[in-house]
Amino acid sequence: MTFPTPHLEKLHATHANDKLPARDKPRIEVAIARYEQWIRDMAAVHGDGPQQLARMIELLNEYRNYIDIDLVFDSPEDFLYRQKGQLKLDNSVIEEFLPRLVGNPTILPALVPFDATVGPIQSFSAAYFNSSLDAIKPGGGLAVKTKNQDFAIAKPLYLKASHDSAFQDSVTQQTYISYIAIECKTNLDKTMFQEACATANDTKYAVAGARYYLLCEWLDMTPQSTAPTDIDEIIIMRKAKRMNSNVRSQYSTATGRQRARASYVQFLQTNPFRLEMFQRLIRHIEELVLNEQPVEQSVLDTGYF
Repeated sequence: MTFPTPHLEKLHATHANDKLPARDKPRIEVAIARYEQWIRDMAAVHGDGPQQLARMIELLNEYRNYIDIDLVFDSPEDFLYRQKGQLKLDNSVIEEFLPRLVGNPTILPALVPFDATVGPIQSFSAAYFNSSLDAIKPGGGLAVKTKNQDFAIAKPLYLKASHDSAFQDSVTQQTYISYIAIECKTNLDKTMFQEACATANDTKYAVAGARYYLLCEWLDMTPQSTAPTDIDEIIIMRKAKRMNSNVRSQYSTATGRQRARASYVQFLQTNPFRLEMFQRLIRHIEELVLNEQPVEQSVLDTGYF
């Protein structure tokens, strides 16, 4: 299986960035080599499903700590740290990791028969017809709106429209239907939560049977119930709150980061990506793909469905 490489693309984009300080260029080159080793290590993981899952989470933590600490935090310049939100070197790691995790047939064998596409994808959001009676277009001007998903389990979809029953002079659109959509956030604050609620609503309006999950590393808001929303669940991958802003303010300069390095490293090592949170995500996916259509006699025996 060929996997998408959003994190590698961010590394190359950072290396090509005109604003990247000269002293950081060779450090990005080292990071690319370290990335390639991370990919090789994940490909070499063996054992049964639980063993592979546990080892892959270990490798994720090792590599992500390298990016966060060795590459960004320890930089003698301030560009990489101050521009984290724009460069996306940190949160693109999880976007690259999820396809390799979910697409692993040993970890998630129930997904194999579906031959689904996994990874970041542009998926179906809505269809509309860009035409009018005095401006007739082939197929009524069928057009498709798409939504970028950080991660999705999807199937290709082909739409064909025509004003003719034999589909003469037709138009065809190709897209994907996301049956499981996952948004990945580094820090989840109230604004992001509200945006996710709207995205979840749009996702389920487009595909009634879809599931929508929000993964975040750090909680940066007061928890709110997802019951009145279309979000199926929010999973906090590190099971921890974001570091306070007054502490983070010390990290804006290389000198400040050097002074506070020990406490920063301890914070990350104390709050790694948690195995049980990924186990929970895997269970959610399994429950959906293993969900069987109810059988009449079985329903009558139990009295509910």
